[in-house]
Amino acid sequence: MLLEKLNWRYATKKMDPKRSVSEDKVERIVEAARLAPTSSGLQPFEVIVVTNPEIREKIRAVAWNQAQITDGSHLLVFAAWDNYTSERINGMFDLVNQERGFTNEGWENYRKMILDTYVPRDPQINFEHAARQAYIGFGMSVAAAAFEGVDATPMEGFEPEKVDEILGLRARGLRSVTLLPLGYRDGENDWLVNLKKVRRSKDQFVSEVR
Repeated sequence: MLLEKLNWRYATKKMDPKRSVSEDKVERIVEAARLAPTSSGLQPFEVIVVTNPEIREKIRAVAWNQAQITDGSHLLVFAAWDNYTSERINGMFDLVNQERGFTNEGWENYRKMILDTYVPRDPQINFEHAARQAYIGFGMSVAAAAFEGVDATPMEGFEPEKVDEILGLRARGLRSVTLLPLGYRDGENDWLVNLKKVRRSKDQFVSEVR
C-alpha cells in the first residue's frame, strides 16, 4: 500500500488553489515528522505550519517564485535548532525521565557524554547535524502526505535567511532547512503529472554484503 502511494506521488508543479487539505490530514502529516527517529532522541527541529496567505506570498517571493507555496493550502517549514545547548539537551533527557518515570545510570552517563561532545562544538557543525535530523522528519512527512493522498513538493529552492526573517525564527533559536507545500495537483495544467517516474534500477541502487 505504501509503495503504491510512493509510486503515485511526484513533486507536484501545479496545485489547484481551489482545493484545501483537511486539517486532520495535515495533523497526521505533521505527526509523522514528530514521530520520526532522531539522533539520541533529541528532536532538534520544529515544524511551522503556515496558512496565512500574506505570509506565504512573502515566502514565495524569496523561494524562486514557486507557485505551490501559495496555490497549496498549507506550507510546512522545517526549521532546525541553530545550536545544541545544555538547556536543550537536558530538556529532552529530563522529558524522557519524566515520561518513563525512572532514571538509570547508563542513561545519565549517556547524557553527560552528549553534553560533553555537543555543547563545546562549533555552532555551525551543530546546526548542520540538527538539519540532518530535520530531513528525517521531512522525509516521513513526504511519505505520510502520499499515504494520505495529499500532494507535496519538497523544496530547497529558497533563501533561508529571508524565510527566517519572515517567520522570526532566529529569535527562537531556529533556522529554516526545507519547505513542503501541501495541496492537490491540478492535473490539467501540470506538465509533470503524467510523465513516467524515473529512478535508477535496483541493481544500480542496491548492493548487498553477505
